[in-house]
Amino acid sequence: MSPTRREILGVSAALAASAVVPSSRAAATDASATAAQAGKPLSILILGGTGFTGPHQVRYALSRGHKITLFNRGRRPKEWPAAVEELTGDRDTGDYSALKGRKFDVCIDNPTSVPHWVRDAAGVLKGNVGHYIFISTISVYAGSGQVGSDESAPRGKYTGKDAMAETNAELRKNMALYGPLKALSEDEAHKQFPGITAVIRPGLIVGSGDETDRFSYWPVRLARGGKVLVPPLADPVQFIDARDLAEWTIRMAEARTTGDFNGHGPGYELTMGAMLYGIRAVTTKGAVLREASAEFLRTYKVNAWSDLPVWIPGQGDTAGFHRRSNARAIAAGLTFRSLATTAADTLTWFGQQPAARQATLRAGLKPEREAALLNCLGCNKNQRTPFGGLSRGKTSGNARQC
Repeated sequence: MSPTRREILGVSAALAASAVVPSSRAAATDASATAAQAGKPLSILILGGTGFTGPHQVRYALSRGHKITLFNRGRRPKEWPAAVEELTGDRDTGDYSALKGRKFDVCIDNPTSVPHWVRDAAGVLKGNVGHYIFISTISVYAGSGQVGSDESAPRGKYTGKDAMAETNAELRKNMALYGPLKALSEDEAHKQFPGITAVIRPGLIVGSGDETDRFSYWPVRLARGGKVLVPPLADPVQFIDARDLAEWTIRMAEARTTGDFNGHGPGYELTMGAMLYGIRAVTTKGAVLREASAEFLRTYKVNAWSDLPVWIPGQGDTAGFHRRSNARAIAAGLTFRSLATTAADTLTWFGQQPAARQATLRAGLKPEREAALLNCLGCNKNQRTPFGGLSRGKTSGNARQC
């Protein structure tokens, strides 16, 4: 089953949300607890810093001996393990007064989705930072059909009237603009900070602290046990633990690395089946995976990505979505925690959330719908109909419920 254009745009919106969503502090294994000191302490300015990946950047950078300054609206205060300078401003209104006259070794720009944010930040930072790291997204690419495409793949084109006039408010009304505006933001970063810019394009960011539950659904669901409806197990998947992304970003700053990079993992080919069985291995309930074909899922209107998180069909127009090359990033020092670590830490974090938060997952199938689909899947397989054993069945008993 290939997603519709609307579904693909929905993936872009989801990636956008996961990059900036506020997160509870993750109580999980963190490399910052044992990180070695950097050779040279840096003064690092982080634009944002309180969303999903930002706090991981801060904690890791502090553990490496760097001096951290955050610039944001001050609406999401955090507790830090060491001193952090926190400056307030508003990029929507162009209030950068707190940064005037300040100099930093590195600026990490986490939340920008519209080009004028880069241009306006350059108004006070150009000539005052030695390295600019822009966090972008794989949604900048024009298509996902090519397997193994790298950072040179064509990016989406903006077709509006004035990209510099676009605001986050307008973007939220039309998420089809997300990829093209991110691409133009990348261009603006290279324009304003020539020769000193690194662009990192993450895919799905996962792990402890993810408030979207796109990935968390699977550890939580498998830990519950029983029969679990899953998509085609042979389809590929790619994602990155927020801590791996954050820590690599800091190491990129230390190395003064420039250029464009696909920031996702793992460092080997991973299938949906290997991911799910790997997650199941860190649970104790012995969940039973019930694989549904893409044809069955299409027939029963089960959507990729939202109903069955992480999964995007590995054929047709999305054959390359989870098969983009990350060779350049790995060569530049990107490393990965094990799937077992990410899954176990996600479960630990989720289990520490308030009962109301744990009661309703924000992605994935609702239990009652999953049960109904499992019933249909069982009926159809038993019937061995011409529809690949997966038809809607019109015989007696449970089949009639489908």
